[in-house]
Parts: sequence; structure tokens; C-alpha cells
Amino acid sequence: MANVHQPSFSEPPAQSEPPVALSSAPPTIVVAEDDRLTRELLSAILQKHGFRVEAVDDGQSAVERVGRGGVDLVLLDILMPRLNGLEACRLLKSMTSDAFLPVVLVTVKTDTASRVEGLRIGADDYVCKPFDEEELVARVEAMLRVKRLHDHVARARAKLERLSVHDDLTGLYNYRYLHNRLSEEFKRAERYHEPLACILVDIDRVQTLNEKGGREFGDHVLAAAAEVVRHSVREVDVVARFGGDEFLVVLPSTHFAGSVTVAERIWRESSEASFTPNGRDVVKITLSIGVALFPSRDVRSKDALLRAADAALHQAKRDGGNRVCVFQQQGYMYTPLAGAPTFDVSAGIGDTLVGSNSLPVELPVFDPTREALVTMRPERGAGTSANAEQLHVEPLAVTGLGLGRSDRPRDER
Repeated sequence: MANVHQPSFSEPPAQSEPPVALSSAPPTIVVAEDDRLTRELLSAILQKHGFRVEAVDDGQSAVERVGRGGVDLVLLDILMPRLNGLEACRLLKSMTSDAFLPVVLVTVKTDTASRVEGLRIGADDYVCKPFDEEELVARVEAMLRVKRLHDHVARARAKLERLSVHDDLTGLYNYRYLHNRLSEEFKRAERYHEPLACILVDIDRVQTLNEKGGREFGDHVLAAAAEVVRHSVREVDVVARFGGDEFLVVLPSTHFAGSVTVAERIWRESSEASFTPNGRDVVKITLSIGVALFPSRDVRSKDALLRAADAALHQAKRDGGNRVCVFQQQGYMYTPLAGAPTFDVSAGIGDTLVGSNSLPVELPVFDPTREALVTMRPERGAGTSANAEQLHVEPLAVTGLGLGRSDRPRDER
């Protein structure tokens, strides 16, 4: 038998955008001055103090250079051809409204009106001609300090915004975001009569992993498993961390067969993956998965959908784990066993019995051992207990079933 390549995860996935490190490169300053001697003097002073200077001869060139990015401060002369310093300052402030770009005006001492107007339209400081070298450098350094502080606050705010909707360990959405998003998707499904599926995923024997290598070892496995789940679904699907070692997948516009296909894809890819969280030990994991569907007779609210997925997951755990269990109408569940040609069906609520008329005549599912769609026909077997039935499995042609995801466009309003 040919060896099947199995993905290996030696490091936890990126949890979100990495923190931006402060650059060690010298700040870049654009000097816009139409007088060549003054422009060269300003450039020489700033370069002598370790700044990187790009000199231009008018305001239009300064605006174009800032538009290309990588500029930390702009020095603008007031009187310049094509675009004067005041108009250039107004344009620069409108271009960089989501960031802070210091703009320092260069004026003559007698031009008080231009300085006042420049400060009113957004200029951050000014220097007067003839300028003193120490004052010029001090004002530039002060503006750059303000910019560094502003950038630090902006990065911290962006990180807090990410953490408000993402789990820091796995990079998946957190429970707060999931609660709001699931409410929106359920309301949309109700309004447009579209199907909605939820998959609850639990990693088996996580406590054993923590005891083996410590909590950090288990966290690395959890993060890598989250990456497998995330790569097994569509971009429009929502994957969130639901609990300590549980993930919830929300599948909008997804029918019964499509949800089972996704669940078994997650189950199969995670079981085939190899994890090396500490760089030495190879870890294999198994998943228990519960699937619930809307609309169905027992699922008429978002909370009922979550309870159904949780009931299916607990049934899978009670049956030994490493399997997929789907919550059916009237509380019935069936559990496809990994690698087995038959499917066990057991009652999902109390001691309710599963009769031959309790299940649809044909339930299309995806069998990971056959890589093809199959049908399940209830068939009473000899010696079967009163609370379970054996299901006979036969191959089924894929054409003409209309299974999987809904092709109906979704209204994103």
C-alpha cells in the first residue's frame, strides 16, 4: 500500500496578526522647499542628525511621495509652485486621517497669518526662517516622539479589537463573536427559509496530553487542531472556540449531506495529521463530533440548535469517541463509526426507542472509508437490542440527489 503523506504541525498557527516591532531604520523625512539652497541646507542638517531625507521642490511632489508610504514627517515651505504648503498640508491630513503624519510648516517670522492658517487646517508645528539648527532638530524630534506614541496606541487598539472577537490561543473567533454571529445566521435562515448546520468538535483525551507534556504542550496541540478545523471549511463558514477543548463550526446554507461531509472531512483530516508540539514527540489526535441541523422538528431556536449539537457530541463521547454523531428529528441520532461498514443508531433522549418508522427511508451521508455517498436503510438484525438498530449500507449514485450546500444566493443584509 502506498504511503500517504500526512501533514505535520510543529508549531501552533498564527493566532492573529503579529505585533509590529519598532523599526530600527532612521525616520524618513520629506522636505518640500522650492529654493534650492534652503532645501539643501535643511537636508544637510537633518542628515547630520541621523535622519533619512528625501527632498522635493514643490507641494505636489511631496503629496505624491507621501502617497507611496514610508514617510514619518513632512517639512513644507509655505510658498511653492504648483501646490503651496497650505494646500499640500490640507491634502496630507486628509490622506492620513487613519494614521498620524506630523506636518511642520517652514515660514518667515513676519508671516503670522500663514502660520495661524496652517495650524488651523491641521499643521502640527512650524519653524521660522532663518531657522536655528538646534530648534529645528528639537521640533522634529518632538514630533517624531508624538508619532511613535500615536503608533503605539494605534497598535494596542488594533490588538484589543482583534482580541475582542478572536481567541488569543487559537486565532479562532471567540464565544462573544460566535454568540452574535450565530444569532444573525439563525435569523437569516428563518427569514429566507434556508438550512443552517452547526458542528461541535471536541478533542478526545486532552487531559492525557496535558499530563504527558504539560499545559503548554496541550495548548500547542489545541492550536494546531484549530488550524486543521479552519482549513477544512469554507471562508464563509464560522469557526469559533466554544470551550476549553471544543470548537463550534457554523455552516450557513448547508443541508444535511453537506454538513455530514464537512464533519467527516474534519474528522478525517485531523486523524491523518501528525503534531509535534515540542519538536520531538509525534502526537496523533482523534475528534468526537456532534452535528445539528435547522430546520428540524426539535430545533426551532438558536439555543435549541446548540443543545442539539451538544447532545450529539455527548452521544459520540459516550460511544467511545473518535466518531461523528448527528442529531436527528425527534431527538434521534445516528453515529457513523470510523472504518466500519455499518452505522449504529441509538435513542438520543431518555429511553425512547428507535423504531423502523422513526428514521427517513434514505439518509444520504458521506462514508470516509468509501469516499462516496451512501444510503442507509433501517434493517432489523438478529440480536439487536431494543434501543439500537443496524443500518444496511448500499452504494448510491451521486447524480440527481441535490445534496450538499444550498445554491440559493444569500442576502447579506
